[in-house]
Amino acid sequence: MAKGKRTYVAYYSTETGNMVHTTNIQKKNFQTKGEKFPILRKYNPKTRKHEILKGKEIKKGN
Repeated sequence: MAKGKRTYVAYYSTETGNMVHTTNIQKKNFQTKGEKFPILRKYNPKTRKHEILKGKEIKKGN
């Protein structure tokens, strides 16, 4: 089975540690960069403020 060109990324809050956002990105855009996944800043409705989110690669079920 061939590997896909996209990978799934889960973004976790730096303050609470909860998974807040998931997305899929192209692998070739992040192979040469120093940091593996971009850092996001999104609004978290549970804490009612903007938080910095760090990405981590996850496996998505078939």
